Amino acid sequence: MTDLQWAIQAAERQLSESLPTRWKHVQAVGVKAESLGRLVGDDAEVLAAAGWLHDIGYAPKIADTGFHALDGARWLLRQGIHPRLASLVAHHSCASFEAEERGLKRALMAEFPLEQSPTSDALWFADMTTGPDGQDLTVDERLAEIRARYGPDDLVTRFWVKAEAPLLEAIRRTEERLRA
Repeated sequence: MTDLQWAIQAAERQLSESLPTRWKHVQAVGVKAESLGRLVGDDAEVLAAAGWLHDIGYAPKIADTGFHALDGARWLLRQGIHPRLASLVAHHSCASFEAEERGLKRALMAEFPLEQSPTSDALWFADMTTGPDGQDLTVDERLAEIRARYGPDDLVTRFWVKAEAPLLEAIRRTEERLRA
């Protein structure tokens, strides 16, 4: 079984029944990440697997700290998944900003190296241009949807205020690669 096949099956097992709306989002992100593989060459499979696994830390059987990126990445390591794939999950979509809000940045950075690459950019693009029901959105629409869903005082809204600029840079770089 390939890493991608394992990732799809693991995400479905952990999310489809317990979190069906999250599962819709994950399926669309996974498919979008697969479609972006041409941008990352030999990293196509790791990008696709990260797309399928990026939100696995929300699964009730996996959630521990309440910070899905860290919980998911730690679980992946316990499953024997390559540390690079776990790190992509740990740091997807500006997760370090959320970790800081939650008091978990030191743990995140100590356990998982931050990768800045076309692969991580493409993962962030796939996630942040996909709505909660799997619909295609612009990054601006996605950020507006998140803010509306969580409200102005929520931790998630607060971290996006700080994370928006680096996120938009990753999206811009991926859009440039798509145009090239």
